[in-house]
Amino acid sequence: MCSWPCGSSRARISDHQNRSPGPAALRILHAITDLNTGGVPLHLLRLATHLHQQGESVRVICLSPPGPVSKRLADAGVATEACHATGWWDWRAVERLASAIRDSSPDVVHSLLFHANIAARFACLLSGFDSHRLICEIQTVEIERPWHLTVDRCTQHLCRWMVGNSPSVIDHLASRASIARSRLRLIWGGVDVEAIASAKPVDRRVLNLKETEPLLLWVGRLDPVKGLDVLVQATAAANRVRPVQLAIVGDGPYREELARRINEHGLAGRVHLLGTRTDVPRLLRAADVFVFPSRTEGLPNALLEAMAATIPIVTTDVPGCRDLIESERTGLLVPADDPGALADAVIRILQDRSLARRLSRAAATHVRGRHHRQRCFEAYRALYRETTVTASQAVPSRLQ
Repeated sequence: MCSWPCGSSRARISDHQNRSPGPAALRILHAITDLNTGGVPLHLLRLATHLHQQGESVRVICLSPPGPVSKRLADAGVATEACHATGWWDWRAVERLASAIRDSSPDVVHSLLFHANIAARFACLLSGFDSHRLICEIQTVEIERPWHLTVDRCTQHLCRWMVGNSPSVIDHLASRASIARSRLRLIWGGVDVEAIASAKPVDRRVLNLKETEPLLLWVGRLDPVKGLDVLVQATAAANRVRPVQLAIVGDGPYREELARRINEHGLAGRVHLLGTRTDVPRLLRAADVFVFPSRTEGLPNALLEAMAATIPIVTTDVPGCRDLIESERTGLLVPADDPGALADAVIRILQDRSLARRLSRAAATHVRGRHHRQRCFEAYRALYRETTVTASQAVPSRLQ
């Protein structure tokens, strides 16, 4: 049975639980597939921390064993627990999640990522929790595993809302998974605009990067869907026109293959694998172009941060990316899987600095107006409160 709290964070979490959250506080249980370093776990870290600071009673449970984000949540005072699933087939994780829901009696359960969404739906059934208080969230237009869409379609009636972070995600869930529009809600992603914009550029020399050559930057999870193979080819092509260097920030299952491709293209010393870092805003502020050749996205936080950093962007014309970037206005869009087009766009920005300034300033203005983190967090709080007030209604209200 899952119990709150766990591990070395027991004293800190106990202090959090003993503190009176006030009469208006909500009890929110977040469920997520894992708490490894990645876009969605970091999004949840920021959201849960904000809610905790605002006086809400927040608990986070992951299906997998604890990950690096687990400790960061506990350090922020947020109660955390892990179900220690050994794989997607491990039904014991669903039973443990059901036990946690039953024991904690939350006002709202909010799950994120496909496996946690499905587990939460069945855990709510097992625990007797009202499915009209369950919110599930998807943050990507997934193309790799179409069976996920089939499962979502067949189990959509077991939750109240499906949240997407961009119009592309909402449209994908409606058209490809046949999720009823009455169950879909849009909450745009957000970033800490001021903190990113005011970050001091990192000293390139500390990272063995040349100050005299343009620096291309990519940030994210090392995965084939991110188009990193195309990025390496484009970097090689750009170097045939003028010397450039590329810094890749992040980690993931594609790292070994990526290193092989870098060597294959003779780019050792020009492409730098920096691993996971906590100073991404400073890296963004030191770069000349942000390059993001994904094959599909939801609403990439990396692009939002690059926009806030006032850095010119080249990305692919795919769902998620084109929700943020309007070609020739806030960045340049190129076809997916086209290293030549990607290289040409990068060279164009490097050669036309007035274009670079115009694109980056327009992108910064856009992100300040629509994608401020505070606006995003308050949208979640509003949805939680709406859900608790109207939980007795059998038919969800219209799409936001």
